[in-house]
Amino acid sequence: MKEHQEMSIDTLAVHAGLEKNEHLAVVQPIYQTSTFSFETAEQGAALFAGSGSGYIYSRMGNPTVEAVENAVAALEGGAKALACGSGMAAIHTALATLLKAGDHIVCGDAVYGPTCTLIGSVLSKYGIESTMVDASDINNVKQALRPNTKVVYVETPGNPTLTVVDLEAAERTAHEAGAKLVIDNTFMSPILQRPIEHGADVVVHSLTKFLNGHADVVGGMIVLKDESDYPTFRKSLNHFGGVLPPMESFLVHRGIKTLALRMRRHCESALKIAKHLENHEQIEWVRYPYLESHPQYELSRRQSRGGGAVVSFGLKGGIEAGRLMMNAVKLCTLAVSLGGVESLIQHPASMTHASMGADARKHANIDDGLVRISVGIEDPDELIADLDQAILAAAAGKGADLTVAAT
Repeated sequence: MKEHQEMSIDTLAVHAGLEKNEHLAVVQPIYQTSTFSFETAEQGAALFAGSGSGYIYSRMGNPTVEAVENAVAALEGGAKALACGSGMAAIHTALATLLKAGDHIVCGDAVYGPTCTLIGSVLSKYGIESTMVDASDINNVKQALRPNTKVVYVETPGNPTLTVVDLEAAERTAHEAGAKLVIDNTFMSPILQRPIEHGADVVVHSLTKFLNGHADVVGGMIVLKDESDYPTFRKSLNHFGGVLPPMESFLVHRGIKTLALRMRRHCESALKIAKHLENHEQIEWVRYPYLESHPQYELSRRQSRGGGAVVSFGLKGGIEAGRLMMNAVKLCTLAVSLGGVESLIQHPASMTHASMGADARKHANIDDGLVRISVGIEDPDELIADLDQAILAAAAGKGADLTVAAT
């Protein structure tokens, strides 16, 4: 078999992380065990001392989990990876490893809502300072830097506004300040974007989304550029305890095998739908990285290999029209999350970003009427027909009411 660096990304998705096992199983076996036995007391002592190879306890390492960690590390071009129990567990573990009381983090304001809450409301209780900025303008990041800035954290494209951050400019800015650059690459996946190639130190994923791809697993991943950082991150994860179980690891690894195929279909369909919506008389605006009208279109084309699956748009009629439309869809599923084979549609202001509060959403340009669709792998023409009939239903004032969550 070729070495990883010689494989195309399509081949790598199928084969990465697989190692020969004693029964020569074609797929990685599920080691559904909490603990591992030692051949001798001396071997057990060596493992605990870190001088032996093997497994002790599944919170500290498991062959099935390690296989998917190696697969994602290979796909991202990283040295090592750590599988976590959720995307938020990955983000929390990464930031808690890199930051301590008195440190400062600069964070892009277009990020997953709970990430904003974690940084602004949870980490602040432990003396970690933060500044939220529009990171699509790198000058905002530069102006927010302080002598105690240790991390620059961005999600690109941003959730749910799909603003794009210049990864190489972010790398230069962070490293000149002596800070680590952490990138949430969930929306793109390593098929479309590999932040480590642009200088990122740490990449995080919600495995729940594209890497698994089938809406049946919650998980997260931390990918490290430098292997020397691994012991510190591993120690943090071992003690926080937010690890990914073996069964979920097996399912994610299975999902990764079709990742390249799925991402191509996602991108083709999302672009077709975005172009259709852009010309629809009931749509005020559309945001998709590979639309020529996107403010960072040229940047998107330069640093990614596709626009992704997520399209954001606003209906004429604002928040009420958005609610009515979502209640009228038939093929698209009204649900949060993204990255599955099915198309999901949701309203960020009342769902995924409700915890941010109205002021923070306004600052992040998340309109109350913004609708986000994660385009699945269904027939794109059928998805367009469903969106069209739902838009017409909203324009006619049909559909059930949906009360916005209090913020």
